[in-house]
Amino acid sequence: MPARERRKLTDATVARLRPRVREYTVWDSRVPALGVRVRPTGGKAWVMLEETGGRSRRVSLGPISVMSVDEARRECLVRPTGLVAEPAAPARPVPTFREFVESEWKEAHFVRYKPSTRKTTTWLLEARFLPAFGEKPLDRIAPAEIRRWFDAFSRTAPGNANRALDVLRQMMNFAVARGHIETNPTRGIERNRRPRKTRFLSREEIARLHDVLDAEDRKGNRQHADIIRLLLLTGCRKNEILRLRWSEVGDHMLELVDSKTGPRKVPLNARARRILDRQPRGEGAFVFPSPRNANRPLSDNLDFWFRVRREAGIEDVRLHDLRHTHASHAAMSGVPIPVVSRLLGHSSVRMTLRYAHLGDREIEAAAERVGQSIASIMG
Repeated sequence: MPARERRKLTDATVARLRPRVREYTVWDSRVPALGVRVRPTGGKAWVMLEETGGRSRRVSLGPISVMSVDEARRECLVRPTGLVAEPAAPARPVPTFREFVESEWKEAHFVRYKPSTRKTTTWLLEARFLPAFGEKPLDRIAPAEIRRWFDAFSRTAPGNANRALDVLRQMMNFAVARGHIETNPTRGIERNRRPRKTRFLSREEIARLHDVLDAEDRKGNRQHADIIRLLLLTGCRKNEILRLRWSEVGDHMLELVDSKTGPRKVPLNARARRILDRQPRGEGAFVFPSPRNANRPLSDNLDFWFRVRREAGIEDVRLHDLRHTHASHAAMSGVPIPVVSRLLGHSSVRMTLRYAHLGDREIEAAAERVGQSIASIMG
């Protein structure tokens, strides 16, 4: 007979049990006589083992909707024949945070991450999570301890603290699902509120940036200048252009193999196409190769961008704001938001609405057009 499936049953664990082709029962590791039966139809009921005349039989205690795990345990224990004949399985020790993330969690989640996400998560593990919680059993990590850790992190890097909290919350949710802990200790800890940055370049600012980039061309910095031009002309993310491969460049389209949202196509306007056409074709795979190694992409030279934006008088503009600018000027040109969403490779129009901002001049012009339309109706 196959070994019985045992877990530390909690209300959350029972709720997550899914039906299978055949009926099955999961037994409690605390009260060995108690189990939850799951039918192929999805129905779930508490059952217990009774021993009568040297033989054991199952007795139904009712559907899970009528009693919690704790109530089912009490009901099982108060019955005189409820403490059954099967010896209790030894309690499984709760793993430390380090043991959990380096085995179960990595096998289930980390292996599916994209390389960039793996890099970020590895840094969080080594620099933040393991020093704080690594040697503690999962059930000894208290909410108050996580709150103190999060508050200390937030004082110096509130944005990074938010991202770290999201990852830690996902890890602890998985620990709950595996039955190591009953509740997620990150529950109730709120992310730091961050101001939404809606910066995008006006027409005058784009013209000033264009003049500065032309000056950089004359200084011999065309490669970096062209990267900035392409960010503005395509609305691509920084790494999508910085790590662009010749194999992804078509006649009228960039066919990105691995963008943030997966493979996607980016239409090329005439100016962007001319910029790509003038890049020298070397033996390497990258459109913008490193001058030291043609088989590696150009490094992220933010010093160049900081100098350019200072000379253009736009020091508060981030590289990512060029993507905002592309979306905003598309919207101001009358491009429908669903089309802008496709241009940016967004998975939903809702996300695009954060990028497609309108300038005061366009809003004033729209108000005037609406006023004239209504005035004509009013005679």
